[in-house]
Amino acid sequence: MLAQAAYVPLCAGAAAVSPAAAAAAGRAPGSGAAGGAAAAMAMALSLGEGGGSRLRRQLESGGFAAEEYVKQLSQQSDGDRDLQEHRQRIQALSEETAQSLKRNVYQNYRQFIETAREISYLESEMYQLSHILTEQKGIMEAVTQALLLQADRDDPALGARRAAAADPFLPLSAKEAAASEEGRQRTLTTLLEKVEGCRDLLPESPGKYLVYNGDLVEYDADHMAQIQRVHAFLMNDCLLVATALPNRRGAYRYDALYPLDGLAVVNVKDNPPMKDMFKLLMFPESRIFQAENAKIKKEWLEVLEETKRNRALSEKRRLEQEALPRPAPTPPESTNPFEEDDEEEEPSAEEEVVDLSLEWIQELPEDLDVCIAQRDFEGAVDLLDKLNEYLGDKPMNQPVKELRAKVDERVRQLTDVLVFELSPDRSLRGGPRATRRAVSQLIRLGQSTKACELFLKNRAAAVQTAIRQLRIEGATLLYIHKLCHVFFTSLLETAREFETDFAGNNGCYSAFVVWARSSMRMFVDAFSKQVFDSKESLSTAAECVKVAKEHCKQLSEIGLDLTFIIHALLVKDIKGALQSYKDIIIEATKHRNSEEMWRKMNLMTPEALGKLREEMRSCGVGNFDQYTGDDCWVNLSYTVVAFTKQTMAFLEEALKLYFPELHMVLLESLVEIILVAVQHVDYSLRCEQDPEKKAFIRQNASFLYETVLPVVEKRFEEGVGKPAKQLQDLRNASRLMRVNPESTTSVV
Repeated sequence: MLAQAAYVPLCAGAAAVSPAAAAAAGRAPGSGAAGGAAAAMAMALSLGEGGGSRLRRQLESGGFAAEEYVKQLSQQSDGDRDLQEHRQRIQALSEETAQSLKRNVYQNYRQFIETAREISYLESEMYQLSHILTEQKGIMEAVTQALLLQADRDDPALGARRAAAADPFLPLSAKEAAASEEGRQRTLTTLLEKVEGCRDLLPESPGKYLVYNGDLVEYDADHMAQIQRVHAFLMNDCLLVATALPNRRGAYRYDALYPLDGLAVVNVKDNPPMKDMFKLLMFPESRIFQAENAKIKKEWLEVLEETKRNRALSEKRRLEQEALPRPAPTPPESTNPFEEDDEEEEPSAEEEVVDLSLEWIQELPEDLDVCIAQRDFEGAVDLLDKLNEYLGDKPMNQPVKELRAKVDERVRQLTDVLVFELSPDRSLRGGPRATRRAVSQLIRLGQSTKACELFLKNRAAAVQTAIRQLRIEGATLLYIHKLCHVFFTSLLETAREFETDFAGNNGCYSAFVVWARSSMRMFVDAFSKQVFDSKESLSTAAECVKVAKEHCKQLSEIGLDLTFIIHALLVKDIKGALQSYKDIIIEATKHRNSEEMWRKMNLMTPEALGKLREEMRSCGVGNFDQYTGDDCWVNLSYTVVAFTKQTMAFLEEALKLYFPELHMVLLESLVEIILVAVQHVDYSLRCEQDPEKKAFIRQNASFLYETVLPVVEKRFEEGVGKPAKQLQDLRNASRLMRVNPESTTSVV
């Protein structure tokens, strides 16, 4: 029975070791269960303690059977202890093998990452190189065509012979050419009738015709997963992509339209099963399509490049024709016989011609695309400034309008890229200086308002992220120190960077002040949640508010004072804290009053008496020695002494929190606290019948009115800067009791 019970664990342990052991023994892991188990046991016993060479040779033999070995082992064992030892040994070797494999993987993990990164860089460089070679090929072909056209203009006969040799099917008459053009347009109209939603996007133009069309399959550029089947229509000036309708054969729905001027074609290397693919680049997006076979893919690549080249040449010819000076129209002969012959004719006003045939103007749209693709934002804006300077005093004729339309499209693309650079979705590391590049270029493009808005949104997200990443420590004051340092340092850096970037835009400073107020509200929310919502003591809250005020004063270095904002945002929480602590003091005083026995204090030791003297001196009571007696006695009640210390501590902490909006709250709280003690002393003096205790109560009342209340009044005036009439009235009202102590009138 023990052998049968141990059979399954031993087989399971051998199976756990078998893949690593098979690899270590030089055998294929999938070479059979017996071979895998034999390799596992061989490795286990060779690495484990007590493994002998004879047994190892037995396990490495080709005819080794794991089941027979386990049965034999169970029969020869003395008991379950041997089986358990074999099982533990196999399990230990299995875990050791797994740990070894993990260590090897971890050691090579960094190399894997670096290799993948290098492959990514290489792929990017190869893509750029392919794009540059394609552009160079197009430029060389365009130069060749331009030279041939120039030669044709110099020698028309030679041009006619070359054209006839190159195209034996050249139309022989204008009538045939018109018929061919009409046929191509009719074909385009017929095909586009099958596409829903493209009529309004493709206005009828006499020069537009269909060049090529066919079915393609679109793939995801990141995961290379099939997305949809599409049908592409290539016209002489644009590319239309339509998706197939599922329930209507031969019908399509409009998907996208791309002008050939901003379209780049890139060949995608075959990587089975992904083959016969090519990529279309339309900044800022790209799409990958798969042709039916390699022949159709080659046709698409060739016809796209050829159509783009023809489009560029036709556009260049049109600009050259429009740039040529037009002869002035001859005025009609006058039939007026009475018109004097010597009358000077008025010169006809000729429209000024703008020379757009300059090489840098012709290449400006493409150069802008390259600058945007290479993230050369400064170069793109420099080109735009150069164009604006050149066209500054030129008339706005039709060629200039068309050029402006092309350039404006690139300006929108450049603006979108710069806006994305400033979006909070991007990395917020680097501080405010990381946004300077995008902000400065947006300002140069005349987008100061947008640049200001995006810059402040970016910094708001950065500040909020920095606050969220702060760890909430056990000590509240330590967390507040970190919070204030992070927030006010970020605010100061943002203000300095804003002043640098928007130095010439005074209208943006109001937006910064509004942003600073909203950021301060976010800071106060985090501050109050940690300080006031967690019911910290008044001393801790006072220290935290003091730290926040000190950091806020740092902003005065750049002329920004937000102290009034932090006061306005904290006034509600501070009022609540003062009133809450006032209620605690009143409850504690009432509780002590209820247990008052009107006895002198015996501090027992001189050290305790000295400590009390120091505490009272720190509270501002300088004449406390006159209330001390022989040995360690104090001629005051414990209730009055405790009330004095608690009231003065409350006043000191409240003055740290003080600002003008809290004046009445603090004053009313002090009056309420003092009234509790005053009324108790007055009541006890009127009700006590024992002459000795009555004299002791009168001594405590004298200390309270003549020592404590003046100290409170003086300290309040020092902290606030002006006297408190309510405290003066309260102290003057005590004269009634001193003049007529037998009166039953209460001091209120």
